[in-house]
Amino acid sequence: MRPVSGKWFEQLPVGTVVEHATTRTVTETDNVLFTTMTMNPQPMHLDAEFAAASEFKQPLVNSLFTLGLVVGLAVPELTLGTTVANLGFTRVDFPAPVFVGDTIHVVTTVTEARRSASRPNAGIVTFQHRGLNQRDQLVCLADRSALMKLSPTG
Repeated sequence: MRPVSGKWFEQLPVGTVVEHATTRTVTETDNVLFTTMTMNPQPMHLDAEFAAASEFKQPLVNSLFTLGLVVGLAVPELTLGTTVANLGFTRVDFPAPVFVGDTIHVVTTVTEARRSASRPNAGIVTFQHRGLNQRDQLVCLADRSALMKLSPTG
């Protein structure tokens, strides 16, 4: 079996809080590459002149990049090698903008956990991911459900 760093279903009781070790500073390349690869023509992400005339006075980081980053930063300590599938998101909010140069850190809370009715070797865990910038402002709140493997050792 390959080594894993994620947690097994049994290691994720409701109320578990994980402050993720890895942080990430968002670059202009992140924003432009993600926005253009997803074919999003929004000038608030790509046009510095346009964004300078907005209330923010600078380009906004694409919110879907922010969501992907927040979930990705949570993977090593939660689901790396121990998840079967991402089942979906029931809530995604972006209460404050992210700008190039912001450093994002993530805190995750397990809000629900139950054994799977259809898979005897798995359980469903709901994570609430909170992405915060370097000023501890909440920039992303996402509730995500994942199908997690049970520990092979029982």
